[in-house]
Amino acid sequence: MSASPLGSVDKALQALDALARAGAGGAPLAALATEVEVNKTTLHRTLAALRHRGYAEQAPDGAYRLGPAALALGSAFLQEENLPQLLRPALTAVSAEVDELVHLGALAGREIVYLDKVEPQRAVRVWSAVGRHRPAATTALGRAWLAATEATTGPFDDAALARLAAGDCSPADLRRALDTAHRQGYAQEDEENEPGIACVAVAVLRQGRPVAAVSVTAPVERMAGDSRAPRVAALLRSLPALLPAGLSVAAPQAGGAR
Repeated sequence: MSASPLGSVDKALQALDALARAGAGGAPLAALATEVEVNKTTLHRTLAALRHRGYAEQAPDGAYRLGPAALALGSAFLQEENLPQLLRPALTAVSAEVDELVHLGALAGREIVYLDKVEPQRAVRVWSAVGRHRPAATTALGRAWLAATEATTGPFDDAALARLAAGDCSPADLRRALDTAHRQGYAQEDEENEPGIACVAVAVLRQGRPVAAVSVTAPVERMAGDSRAPRVAALLRSLPALLPAGLSVAAPQAGGAR
């Protein structure tokens, strides 16, 4: 690796990396100095500068750890309003891989809001638009998000299922759809919103919690039997490698959320 154009900044960045690896418990000055390969006096000054701006803090036992300013960087970067731009390359790559319509959505109340979409080369007659709202209970995007939520907070009780279903489907149907999503690692929807159209979707997670969902939408004949496999694979295998750092895709859960 070539030398950094500004050594002091480079050491500060290395110190931040070391603090991140140390985790919530932090690390003592001597251990950090060894990892960053700098003497303790120099690193102490670097850490003092980072503390001044809130990028590092010192625990009562003397250990250093990441400060709130550093933690806020990732949160600000991955805020919902930035997700369409951040995830556009991943959506484009998935759409090109399967030559199908790909949507990005987020949960708002009990509805999914479509944040972005990438059209395939071939025409797909689907009524969709950025900003459109659809019930989460009947969409693959919404089911993927709700299943990911259950994986973190535990299964929805009967009252929550009834509130989410709210006449768009039965609570029992929603329960079955979420259990299927847990087992498979992806959610699905077949002609529940538009005749002749089916979707598969996965939740995109940050620190284990859903921040978005991505779906592949296609005519039902391209989502049946062996034809479904490459579209699901694009979401489960290709998409994770395309996501920005800090984001991941929900994994299957044996036995569901319960």
